[in-house]
Amino acid sequence: MLFNEHNFKRRAELGGSIEVICGSMFSGKTEELIRRLRRAQIARLNVEIFKPKTDTRYDENSVVSHDLNSIQSTSLENAASILLLGANTEVVGIDEAQFFDDELPDVCNKLANRGIRVIIAGLDMDFQGKPFGPMPALMSIAEMVTKVHAVCVQCGGAASYSYRTVANESKILLGEKESYEPRCRACYNSNQ
Repeated sequence: MLFNEHNFKRRAELGGSIEVICGSMFSGKTEELIRRLRRAQIARLNVEIFKPKTDTRYDENSVVSHDLNSIQSTSLENAASILLLGANTEVVGIDEAQFFDDELPDVCNKLANRGIRVIIAGLDMDFQGKPFGPMPALMSIAEMVTKVHAVCVQCGGAASYSYRTVANESKILLGEKESYEPRCRACYNSNQ
């Protein structure tokens, strides 16, 4: 059976589900998250949106894409808080999931088991090309995983890596185009 967003949404409403949107920086993850959450709002579903308190790049109270599209959200210290604040809702959106603690997959499972549709966006790999935070576990328990790609700034191909352009070995370095650029595998590896 071919994927049908309407049928998937109906199943999600009936039994709960987990959807993961992943990819490199500048690939449109947050844009896709906002699109799905807005569609849920148009359908008059009760939607709650969360992001980690550590993500302070654009707005404390909104999820904001690189194209400056935004949607109201709540900033949280830890994943367990989502269980309390998302308990009486139909759809939970989570942005920058890689920055949440390792409890996030368990939290998402509990929400989905309650019949809640959970939509998550996050980086699947860090700047070293390694799996990032709770994202691998989230992808393994999700009913649907969407991998989006940026455009490689070196060759124009499909980029799935976030290449750090500044000298900093910290695993977490909040930044934009001044610190990162999307690259394909070949261009990413050519500078390693």
